[in-house]
Amino acid sequence: MDEPRWLTDDEQQSWRPLASLLFRLPAALDAQLQRDAQITHFEYMVLISLSEAPDRTLRMSDLAAIASGSLSRLSHVVSRLERRGWVRRQSCPGDGRFINAVLTDAGWDKVVETAPGHVEAVRKLIVDGLTPAEFRAVGEASRQILDRL
Repeated sequence: MDEPRWLTDDEQQSWRPLASLLFRLPAALDAQLQRDAQITHFEYMVLISLSEAPDRTLRMSDLAAIASGSLSRLSHVVSRLERRGWVRRQSCPGDGRFINAVLTDAGWDKVVETAPGHVEAVRKLIVDGLTPAEFRAVGEASRQILDRL
């Protein structure tokens, strides 16, 4: 068996704050959305993804991938959003084997109402603490890591 490639001291110095960030940032964003809009971060990701889609419509499978969730989790969340009147499901017109999620007008209103506070939280927690070059570098590093997942 090969010896593990242990992290160097310098790598540990970078990894530990990153690992902490991976836990604390989602919790902070979720707390802001719960407090200000009574929705979870995952629900917001579903709503915002639909708001940016053509005709505010996506196949459930595509929406699950965009929102980084399983189809099962998405189905439960969409059910909650349907009960609130923000999303509806409909058969895919081109292929009835698929189900689409559609953002309703009330869902659009929820996105418009929620977005300013969420953007301010993102700005306060992340953007304002970095230079523009640092923020671009974080974005690029994030894309590289996501490409490996």
